[in-house]
Amino acid sequence: MKRFLFLIINCIAILHVRAQDDFGPVFKKINTEVQTNSRAYGNLKEAIELIGHRLTGSENGRKAEEHAFKLLTSYGYDVKYQPFEVESWNRLTNETRVGDAREHLNKITSVTLAHSPVKADVLAEIIDLGNGLEEDYRLDSAKVKGNIALVYLGILPGSPAGTQSLHRSEKAAIAAKYGASGIIIINGVKGGVLLTGTASVTGKLISIPAVCIGLENGMRLKEKLKTAKQFANLKMTNFSGKIRARNVVATLKGNEAPEEKIVVGAHLDSWDLATGAIDNGIGAFGLIDMARTFMVLNLPSKRTVEFVLFMGEEQGLLGSKAYVDVARHLNRLDQIRFMLNYDMTNDPKGFSSSRKEMKTLFGAWGAEINKIDTGFKNLFYTGAWLHSDHQPFMLQGIPIGGGTGGSLPNNSAPYYHSDGDVFKLVDEQQLKNTVRYSTMLIYGLANVSEVPVSRQEEHILREFLKENNLEVPLKIAGEWRW
Repeated sequence: MKRFLFLIINCIAILHVRAQDDFGPVFKKINTEVQTNSRAYGNLKEAIELIGHRLTGSENGRKAEEHAFKLLTSYGYDVKYQPFEVESWNRLTNETRVGDAREHLNKITSVTLAHSPVKADVLAEIIDLGNGLEEDYRLDSAKVKGNIALVYLGILPGSPAGTQSLHRSEKAAIAAKYGASGIIIINGVKGGVLLTGTASVTGKLISIPAVCIGLENGMRLKEKLKTAKQFANLKMTNFSGKIRARNVVATLKGNEAPEEKIVVGAHLDSWDLATGAIDNGIGAFGLIDMARTFMVLNLPSKRTVEFVLFMGEEQGLLGSKAYVDVARHLNRLDQIRFMLNYDMTNDPKGFSSSRKEMKTLFGAWGAEINKIDTGFKNLFYTGAWLHSDHQPFMLQGIPIGGGTGGSLPNNSAPYYHSDGDVFKLVDEQQLKNTVRYSTMLIYGLANVSEVPVSRQEEHILREFLKENNLEVPLKIAGEWRW
């Protein structure tokens, strides 16, 4: 009986949504426009050819900000820069040597992880800390201090079911907490692929040098440690200094409830090793094309929509944190009704949200999209996750979401943050799919009679984050305020 009543209530809710907001005809217009005239693929190709990488704080980063500003302005938007101060970081020199004696070390290929010290020259014994979790350190806490931690980037094969996967920055923070003099992180991708990324949970310099080495070298080193001591010398120089970067914000003012805001975000910046085509060119230039589609079709919007290209995501969500800080200072957080984030989103098959209450609404819109294209499977995922620009919004209780269920094109997943992240990996039709489905989602949120969720109160937010197993990583990052 309970199941029967639930089905009746759910059907009534869907019928109510459809009766109030029939977006099907507009979705068809969006579909035709994007399929016929999308510029996302061409715009991304042009930006990569003109600019290259888009490292925050670099000359290339500045060019990327200006390029995005001009594109959005050309589509008729009121575009503004939102400047913020960032601790810029660039790698200069790096050498990693390992061996079975301090006097006999051989060079292995490595890449420095961001926010490592400006200068480091550490020679110490290597201690295998497995997955690099707190429990791994507790087992060998007496051996860790003054030595170099060797940890796996994700979860080691053969680890117990339910083993928590922490971000590389959280693993570096734990190593420093237990007194390690350095950390070597083993990438999990075959073929010697090296991944960069930040090793800082705060976006500021860390106290110990951190490097990434390839899977094969790392697993060989683990095997040697089973029978004999191993040593390493981590030697590097880096640059760090305060500079200013800029978010790029294009605003479409609402015509009925302009004080209510839908924020659509994607990070424009990339790392310096490659062009950042997948991370996050497809997200950033997909977002720019979503904005273009709104304007070229002259789509109405009850609520204000802000299309925001964040800088500094790779260095610690610096641009999105700055955006949220401004909104909090102006007492405008309650005006943000929803935040959609596009970070390496590709060819989504459904929609996600931090709020399960969105399932009925997203499902009704997804059903309309499925009529247009059966490739859209109308999946729904609910939960909470970290380490992209939705995080600062979510930590203020703001509902977040985006596309879900897709996969990255052309086996590109292993190459994110590496020199293999290049334009040839991008799939034009899959990028179009991201743009058209997402533009439909944005239109729905901007025009639905009522967004069924609002900001979570502090006590509810606290329990929500705990339920999603985020208390530990947020405590490591110093962002657990309860």
